[in-house]
Amino acid sequence: MTPYNMSVRPKRQNPLLLPVMWLACFVMTRKKGLKIERIGMKGIKPPYLVLSEHQGFADYYITPLVLFPRRASYVSDVEGFAAYGKWLYSAIGCIPTRKFVNEVSLIRNIRHAAEKNNDIIVIYPEARHSNVGTNTHLPHSIGKLVRLLGIPVVMLKTHGSYLDAPVWDESHRRGAPLSAAMELVLTREQIKTLTDNEITELLNEKFRYDEYRWQAENKIRISYPNIAEGLHKMLYLCPNCRSENKITSKGNRLTCADCGKCWKMDEYGQLSAEKGITEFSHIPDWYDFEREETVRQIQNGQYELKLDVVVEALPNEKGFVPFGNGKLSHHADGLRLDIFDTEQTLFFSSKNLPSLHNEYDYKGHGACIVLSKSDCCYYLYPLDGEMNVTKPQFAAEYFFEAAKHV
Repeated sequence: MTPYNMSVRPKRQNPLLLPVMWLACFVMTRKKGLKIERIGMKGIKPPYLVLSEHQGFADYYITPLVLFPRRASYVSDVEGFAAYGKWLYSAIGCIPTRKFVNEVSLIRNIRHAAEKNNDIIVIYPEARHSNVGTNTHLPHSIGKLVRLLGIPVVMLKTHGSYLDAPVWDESHRRGAPLSAAMELVLTREQIKTLTDNEITELLNEKFRYDEYRWQAENKIRISYPNIAEGLHKMLYLCPNCRSENKITSKGNRLTCADCGKCWKMDEYGQLSAEKGITEFSHIPDWYDFEREETVRQIQNGQYELKLDVVVEALPNEKGFVPFGNGKLSHHADGLRLDIFDTEQTLFFSSKNLPSLHNEYDYKGHGACIVLSKSDCCYYLYPLDGEMNVTKPQFAAEYFFEAAKHV
């Protein structure tokens, strides 16, 4: 249970591994017809900060090709070091972190990579794959980091990564085309004239995206027959009868097991009801409706989360440690985790938790909520098979914003 040593200074990417990495990325994206555009990048040399959208798994293959032939350092969760090995992950330039945990060592390592290694720094500030192809609000600290580093800021925007393999069904590729645009958004001189908040607001505006809207407007046809399978993990609340966790998905259809209403998803990512009105033809609108309903329940005192869970711990790169059963509860002040076998009680304050890291079928074990301390990550698997992990994410985001005004 020795924690991963986050203070070790990051290495530059091993030049012997770079050709292998670039070739692997090319192979993984060539069938998708990846198109790359660079805007305002003429004369821009490292070090600079790349802030990338995080629509899906393909982002990991796109970014090295966009930055080719330059080396970079990538901020990455400890989970990657456990999955691929500490030596390899360090050798390809990864800097360890834990999601939604403020770490002084991470800032030191980023500064070292920029100032001492003269590297490009790549961060995916949304910290998780997009749920429904739309952006996540960036952390307030991003503006402070930009001003601290004082190096040019580059935005990496992509299209197709989410549509090709959405987070709710990443095991099946849908054949969506890929494109990427790298754009200089802040120079050193501009950074000096802006406050932390102004930088954060500017970047949030730059980060706005909606992949379903982009797909419809550009008539991107996806003919995968099971296009809606898994979507019920996001769209868990029936807009017709308001039942929760009764939506199922099969093929290109969503069906509510309680009221029987059915929606069909077409080849351009739009929904239509088979009978009656179509409450939401645009998938992100349904998702926003669920968020609003969660907020309404909180404000009316109706929100409650008490979950029996199986707990696994990830303290370091050596892998997961089984911790047995536990109970997770969620209230306005934060999340409480009681681990029975080890007789531990852990608390995760809403003030420090801007969102939740959710997985929807982690390693084939089903839905999962990940909570992190500075020395360990805890992977929680609900024993209730019908429990949806998206709703507590909405609640956590609401409680975080509310805690800032207390």
